[in-house]
Amino acid sequence: MSLTSNVPRVSRFAIRFTLACLAVLAACGPARPANPPAPMAAAQLPVRPWPIKTREHVDLWLHGFAMLTEDHAKVPLFARGYRDAMTVAKNSRSIFTKLDEGRAELSRRYMANPAYQGAQFAALYFGSLNELMTAAQLAVTMDGDPRKATSREAQAIFTLFNGFFPNKPDREWFRQFVDALNDEQLKFYHEYWTAQQRDRGAALAAADASWLALRPKLQAFLSGTKQPTGDFLLSLPLEGEGRTVREGNQQVVAVTFPTTAAQGNEALFAFVHEAMGAVAEGQVGDQTSPADKRSGLAEKLMAMATVRGGALLLAAAAPDQVAAYQRFYLRVVGANTTGSDVNTLFEATFPIPDAIRDGMKKQVEILLGGI
Repeated sequence: MSLTSNVPRVSRFAIRFTLACLAVLAACGPARPANPPAPMAAAQLPVRPWPIKTREHVDLWLHGFAMLTEDHAKVPLFARGYRDAMTVAKNSRSIFTKLDEGRAELSRRYMANPAYQGAQFAALYFGSLNELMTAAQLAVTMDGDPRKATSREAQAIFTLFNGFFPNKPDREWFRQFVDALNDEQLKFYHEYWTAQQRDRGAALAAADASWLALRPKLQAFLSGTKQPTGDFLLSLPLEGEGRTVREGNQQVVAVTFPTTAAQGNEALFAFVHEAMGAVAEGQVGDQTSPADKRSGLAEKLMAMATVRGGALLLAAAAPDQVAAYQRFYLRVVGANTTGSDVNTLFEATFPIPDAIRDGMKKQVEILLGGI
């Protein structure tokens, strides 16, 4: 899922805030999460294209939204069963936070206001938990008043959060959400996240090794679609549907964090799915009418086309991975593959018009230099 397609677009500003920005923000009051990681400098460059990383603040932010979401999408927005699993984990330790206390009302408002969904992407614009929470607290303090944005950095933060929460009731919801998320971090999530990093270390290593082999095969496509490099994040709350923000040639892509080493390639499959988003969006846009867009048909086709597009990209770049990719997305949507021809079931589960399929295939071949 990309910020450029399915949710309101944020005004342009740097994905990574600098240490100087943090110094400005610090005057507005400290954030409250426990043991935040040190902020990253904006000028820091990746040691290689698309290095794989993990980021606690991204996971915490998405965790908060996952706990509020009634997930009825064909490809679920969060890992299947995530909310129930987190509830069980907290109950087993008798942990009750402000997020639990306010969840029913926060969820009711969240589900009634689709524009709030875009705020899921906000964490991807920041380099650390301290940056994110400090910015969120600043947005709460400004309370929709642009005159309180007295620096360029504050103006950027105002633009980001006010775009998602433009009215006073929206900002009150956001204030309660941020307060609940801080409490969640203090009482539960930091310890949980740290333990998961240890438990999934082998999965991270496996994903990284597989990515070293696959990424060069995709690089021509990535460069051709203006995705030459960025941050490739493994995120605990996600599965088949990732989160992507794009600003020029800079990107952050968050995808599933596999549980075991044997599942390491699943992170790559979700990344390929995200990388195909721009191509799928172009083809769906070309092949659908204004009426299709108004009715929501184009949005539904976009979800199917992105999944199918990932398989087309792998068929051209790494054909030995296609069947595993198809099985992964069939599992994500709960399809039973026992005794089935995987390719036939995959195409039936994610149907798209031939014109969209053929258009994506042609684009992939051109970008990979196949024709």
